[in-house]
Amino acid sequence: MGTIVTTAYRPTADTIAEAERIAGELDIQFIVRNKRSIDRIHADEQSDILVASKERLEFYPMGKTEPFFFHPNSAAFRTKRPLERDPLIEVSGLARSDSFLDCTLGMASDAITVSQYIGSDGNVVGCESNPNIAYILKKGLSRYDAMPHLTEAMRRVRVVSLDAIDYLKTLDNGVFDIIYMDPMFTEEIKEASNFTPVRSSANMGQLTDEWMEEAKRVAKKAVVLKAHFRSQDFERFGFERRVRPNTKFHYGVIKIK
Repeated sequence: MGTIVTTAYRPTADTIAEAERIAGELDIQFIVRNKRSIDRIHADEQSDILVASKERLEFYPMGKTEPFFFHPNSAAFRTKRPLERDPLIEVSGLARSDSFLDCTLGMASDAITVSQYIGSDGNVVGCESNPNIAYILKKGLSRYDAMPHLTEAMRRVRVVSLDAIDYLKTLDNGVFDIIYMDPMFTEEIKEASNFTPVRSSANMGQLTDEWMEEAKRVAKKAVVLKAHFRSQDFERFGFERRVRPNTKFHYGVIKIK
């Protein structure tokens, strides 16, 4: 199934130009909206839809009427607390100026939080295999300005539009201090509902031996897993599980010697 790009319901010259520019960048077709609903465009075009509006870029996978769009999500409140006490930062052993690879970028809230903590001398990269989601994240991280305290942290996050395993295979040994993975397991965590509109479009792959071996090869300090508390992958792959009482997900860590 392909993707088309169109404008908001009542387009302006600027949003038309933006939609045409996006079509060129992604090599997809620009479709005139003609005041059609999202349902109508899905029926007419049989495609996923990117919508260029004045405020933001939205993605409507086929059959969905609620959009995916960029927002800092939980990073908005996590970064207003003492960052050294953030569970991900505590578990991973992150230090200022470290390098961090997020294999499952999602809404980028973990990557933004880490970027805020490690600062301008650090390096944060996130993988997103769906090109539409990756494009929205890139544009959102580079343009979002509603939370000034996060602007610099967001601008520092680099999005790679590749499957995590494919990207890891391009890297030399030990080039990232921390490798992080938060795959979308079958046990859906309701707190992650902001990602619901694109759940069917996202990479739902589970941890594999190949993924873990590549992660351990590329990590210098640790590989960190976040998963539902029922997940068996902590034990299967040798993570030291860090139980978080009264939460639906735990963290696990493998220290690299």
